[in-house]
Order: sequence, then structure tokens, then C-alpha cells
Amino acid sequence: MERTETEKLERYLRGLFDLPSIKVVKRPQKDDSAEVYIGEEFIGILFRDDDDEDDDVSYSFQMAILGFDLEEK
Repeated sequence: MERTETEKLERYLRGLFDLPSIKVVKRPQKDDSAEVYIGEEFIGILFRDDDDEDDDVSYSFQMAILGFDLEEK
């Protein structure tokens, strides 16, 4: 993903979740995805999906939630 694209996605996610600490960062050696952080904590991956038939672009966000993250502290 290009920098302008990650910046647009970052603005969108910040507004959607009302969370200015979200960062979208280009992945090293990957052109179809970016990493998503809240502050310094990695939370997931954004994947870019190009539909060649109608030049439509969409994105999917994948976030893993581990069982021990759900345990009460």
C-alpha cells in the first residue's frame, strides 16, 4: 500500500472509532496489507482487495483475540 492509502485508512479508522491513537503502517515487503496499532500495541492487519472486474477496491481488517486476553485480571 502506498503512504497516501495508509493515511486515508488511518483517518477513517480514527474517525470511525473516535480513537486518535490508531496508526496504520505499511508492512515491510508486503504491498497488499498494512499493520494496525493502537499506540505502540499491534492489534491487527488491514488487507487490500482489488477487484479486477470493476476496478473496485475494498479492505478487510483481521484482528486475533487470544483466550488469555479475555481472562479477568
